[in-house]
Amino acid sequence: MAVSSDYTPPDQPMDVIHDDAQIVVVNKPAGLLSVPGRGAHLADCLSIRLQAVFPEALLVHRLDRDTSGVMVFALTPHAQRHLGQQFEKRQARKTYVARLAGELTPKAGTVDLPLIVDWENRPRQMVCRQTGKPAVTEWRVLRHDPGESRVRLMPKTGRTHQLRVHMAALGHPILGDPLYADGDAADHVRMMLHSEELRIKHPDSGVSMKFRVAAEF
Repeated sequence: MAVSSDYTPPDQPMDVIHDDAQIVVVNKPAGLLSVPGRGAHLADCLSIRLQAVFPEALLVHRLDRDTSGVMVFALTPHAQRHLGQQFEKRQARKTYVARLAGELTPKAGTVDLPLIVDWENRPRQMVCRQTGKPAVTEWRVLRHDPGESRVRLMPKTGRTHQLRVHMAALGHPILGDPLYADGDAADHVRMMLHSEELRIKHPDSGVSMKFRVAAEF
């Protein structure tokens, strides 16, 4: 079944994988918004749920509703500023795992395609070489299965829907993607995209930290 546009967020316990005086790191489930959407029916989200446990939690970055995996939140304004600068300066390193339609070749490569919002079809994004913002994604094929490819994705920029649009532009959309896949490729219980690993420097100590959660698919 394809991912529905109706919002029915998962009801499961908060999965905290690390917390200290400055940061809290969680494993976001697929199907849950990172922040509230427009309207009362879109109020339930990870940030609100987390603030019920850590009232001081502050947003640093986002994952799409249908993407699962590692997210970091700040617990102080200092940490929020520090982490925000790491993401802005591309010092934070993010690694994703995805299942794609078809057999992606070669074994590794880079997508360098600028992106912009598709105003007539929001929230879709699209490639636009004239007015798009720079967007770069590196990929590596982990294995090929019948009719699909399992890949590791390393975004070098952080554009909206970047990985989803870039893979679709290669002709290999992410399985279960409700916006950029169609037919059999869209017919999955969830979108097969997971934020597997995040590397940051701790806001206080400056020590490099790595947080990793394996994908459920």
